[in-house]
Amino acid sequence: MGPAREVILITGASGRIGFKCAERFSEKYRIVGFDVFLVGSLPDVEFVAVDMASDQSMKEGLSHIRAHYGSKIASVIHLAAYYSFSAPHSSQYNRITVEGTRRLLRGLKEFEVDQFIFSSTMLVHKPTIPGVKITEESPLAPSWGYPQSKVQTEELIHQERGSIRSVNLRIAGVYDDQCNSIPLANQMQRVYEKQLEAHVFAGDVTHGASFVHMDDLIDAIALCVEKRKALPEELTLLIGEDTTLSYDALQRQMARLLHGTEWKTWSVPKPLAKIGAWFQEHLPFMKPSFIKPWMIDLADDHYELDITRAKNVLGWQPKHRVDQTIPLWADALKRDPVTWYDENKLKAPRGLGRMEK
Repeated sequence: MGPAREVILITGASGRIGFKCAERFSEKYRIVGFDVFLVGSLPDVEFVAVDMASDQSMKEGLSHIRAHYGSKIASVIHLAAYYSFSAPHSSQYNRITVEGTRRLLRGLKEFEVDQFIFSSTMLVHKPTIPGVKITEESPLAPSWGYPQSKVQTEELIHQERGSIRSVNLRIAGVYDDQCNSIPLANQMQRVYEKQLEAHVFAGDVTHGASFVHMDDLIDAIALCVEKRKALPEELTLLIGEDTTLSYDALQRQMARLLHGTEWKTWSVPKPLAKIGAWFQEHLPFMKPSFIKPWMIDLADDHYELDITRAKNVLGWQPKHRVDQTIPLWADALKRDPVTWYDENKLKAPRGLGRMEK
């Protein structure tokens, strides 16, 4: 028998990123996954029901690790957090993301932990303009509850980590070969259905945001774990593609692939867009929209990343690009729209299967 495999704890392990991490790392490590809702199973991975917002639940989960795996943990990959597009602010951000992390870190003081990886977001940064890239030292200006909770948690980790090495990964929008990106899937749906909304945009259509493929993100996390003893005591890294496509460029590509036509997107004033979004949300005969009134002010925030540090420190470079992956989504959507809508948790219009006929 060889040496015992080292232990990795993944919080939010039933989520999309957490499950992929567990699947990838179980080949080399002993994986324990915490999540409040346990969905799915993997060979050689133990999923434990833990509520990040509960002292007792956290205590029981960590006691289970100690009893069955010992007191040494190679890396904690902390993905559990609150996230919602329904409103800009919620007490759940503090209850789950911030205080849940505090609860976890204090419980880990009884363990020997090499590393604590936190999934933060590029949205903590002040938006920039095309041609000006964001670095890890760029100003912070989180404008709604989700990135605000990430900034608070990054500071909390700095205060509470003790001797544990920490890595804050400020991650771009995550997608995969099936899409599974809420904003991108909704954008593609609007173009596919030729909605009026797909021809208007509240802001500058030359602005956009960075994205990162799920496989590239998992690669970055894997490199953090593998190189953990050589990394600085505290490290912050931007993880995303270093090419940012504008909203208009994405629209045009989606339309060409889905309909074989050029697509025009008009910029509309934010006040007008807010009125339209309000009507869609409140009038019973209007089709509900993904775009909420509070999102209008953020619609043209531009995120363009300088990933030099991740390249230099980790040796990480994304192997995918979102514009090279969109054709996969378009092919899948045209071939089997019902399955694509279901995969991306979108509400299908009537007669969906007949739209391409």
